[in-house]
Amino acid sequence: MIHALIIAGGIAYAGYKSYKENKSAAAAKYLQKNSDISLIEGNLPALENINTLKITDSEINHYLKIASTALGFSIFGALWYQPFSLLSVPLLMYSAQPVFQDAFTSVIYEKTVRSSTVDSIIVVGALGTHYFVASSLATLLFFLGNKLLLKTEDRSKKELVSIFGRQPNSVWLLDGDVEIEIPFDTLQVGDVIVIQAGEMVPIDGTVVNGTATIDQHVLTGEAQPVEKEEGDTVLAATMVNSGKIFVRVDHAAKETTAAKIAQILQNTADFKSSIEVKATQFSDSMAIPSVILGGCTWAALGPVSATAVISCNFSLNARMISPLSVLNFLEVASALGILVKDGRCLELLPDVDTIVFDKTGTLTSDELHIEKVHVLDALSVDTVVQYAATAEHKQSHPVAKAIIKYAKDLQVTSLSFENAHYDIGSGIKVQIDFNTVHVGSDRFMKNEAITNLDGDEIKKIQHHCQENGYMLVYVAFNKKLVGVIELHVTIRPEAKKIIAFFKSKGITTYIISGDHESPTARLAQELGVDKYHSKILPQDKARIIQELQAQGKSVCFVGDGINDTVALKTSNVSVSIQGASTAAIDTAGIVLMDGTLNHLPALFDIAEEMHKNIDTGFKTVLIPGVVGIAGVLLFDFKIYATLVLYMLSLGAGTFNAMLPVLQNRKDEK
Repeated sequence: MIHALIIAGGIAYAGYKSYKENKSAAAAKYLQKNSDISLIEGNLPALENINTLKITDSEINHYLKIASTALGFSIFGALWYQPFSLLSVPLLMYSAQPVFQDAFTSVIYEKTVRSSTVDSIIVVGALGTHYFVASSLATLLFFLGNKLLLKTEDRSKKELVSIFGRQPNSVWLLDGDVEIEIPFDTLQVGDVIVIQAGEMVPIDGTVVNGTATIDQHVLTGEAQPVEKEEGDTVLAATMVNSGKIFVRVDHAAKETTAAKIAQILQNTADFKSSIEVKATQFSDSMAIPSVILGGCTWAALGPVSATAVISCNFSLNARMISPLSVLNFLEVASALGILVKDGRCLELLPDVDTIVFDKTGTLTSDELHIEKVHVLDALSVDTVVQYAATAEHKQSHPVAKAIIKYAKDLQVTSLSFENAHYDIGSGIKVQIDFNTVHVGSDRFMKNEAITNLDGDEIKKIQHHCQENGYMLVYVAFNKKLVGVIELHVTIRPEAKKIIAFFKSKGITTYIISGDHESPTARLAQELGVDKYHSKILPQDKARIIQELQAQGKSVCFVGDGINDTVALKTSNVSVSIQGASTAAIDTAGIVLMDGTLNHLPALFDIAEEMHKNIDTGFKTVLIPGVVGIAGVLLFDFKIYATLVLYMLSLGAGTFNAMLPVLQNRKDEK
């Protein structure tokens, strides 16, 4: 009788607290609705608790102490002195207040039954049937499970972002000819610091002296270290494998690329995913069937069996472990150099049936390559290339790089020159041994009055290149055209393999390009792309995405340019590449940090594995629950048996959620 009064008092107290908190929450909603201020700090914290049960780490620690004490009293009472069991009742009712309060809120204010309602019935039912030890143990396990998952989630978040947030306590500053050790926090933009082999780069900066081999895989996913020398940029969180460099500080602390990535990852880890919402909905949807089944069992087998049946609702485990799975897969993606800025993209990727690539800069790289050198005079190919490479020797634009690289491949050395005159965007004129060499566009040659520009052979070359989207660079010697260099865009070496991957998965591939039809069609045919659109204006890219979506397609768009931003926003999933335009990277939900498409298949595989993992997680909830119900109805299972099944369900679900990280660490070894 005494413990029944305590139970009733506990429920009444929970109802009173719920009433008070909901009253203040309603006032907050009114203020939000009728004020220009969208969020009034201090008035809205209870709003989240109306919709979902959230317990902080400090609250869990508090309730764990109370539940542990209650368990001690109940065990002592069961083994030695029965009245001690009654002392556990008020402690249990107190520790169960968050559950009671959420249940009361859902039933009274929202007119619905949630999983907390079921949990409340289990606590009251176990106490009411004098299963004091079981009730105490179940309450303790509830908080222990939340504690374990909260700690694991916190560890996963820290693991996800810590690699980008690492900073040394001190750095070596170059002061004149002397290296002095100073606190990292005192660094200023423009300072020059010294970084040696075995040290992590603490800032974003530019190498002003020295050479070093740097491992950048943390930021870019590149498998091989890269060599850095004077003029090259280095990024925070990368590791110097060998060498010694003097680096001018360009960005420090929160302004570094690594710190910005860490912030993006933290925001991604904190978002409330639709998977978490689905898990909560699943948990709540099981509440009413559990209560009905419990009522039927009460009528047939009595209150003990009814409580045991209701306690087989393990759906709360799904709500706890599903977000943990998402977080761990985000960590796996990050380890590969895949920056997931919007976690919902991983949820949507398995549904993608159409992938659309922008052509220039995405399927093709920014590099050009020389396909052919057309010689129009008695000069050799090597000589024409030598003149062009000499003129472009100190230039850094893509055309100059392609010509200089081609000259190196032919083992042609540049000549000495003087009196260089550069016409921006058109061409360059230099003096080589008292001879004048022009290298540039057709317009530049006409402006410089170069002869032999209207020959039949030249027109034939021009027509062929114009039809196919190739670029021509003209080379003249002493005012006479002597050669034409034909340059092609370079297809990304991984592009064909990537397209083959998507075709093997039954995903339709598209190319969208502003280029002419002939080069676009040829690229689509060479790569095996299903369909293409050519001569597309930037504003029309989004229209094509919308047309595909109107046909019921789920579209992933992969782009890199400023003119791709609207299409990136419009698509179901958007992917960009590190090194692309800032606008594209800012807009895309996912960024491939290695600057290539190589990890695109891995991205889709990760998303698919995540869904499989979450499905398995739901099975770890359903199967033990079904076994427990069958055991109660057919084999007279009691509350302790269902409690064991609950522990097995929670353990299996947590282990399953941790599998992606465990497997990834195993692969790294």
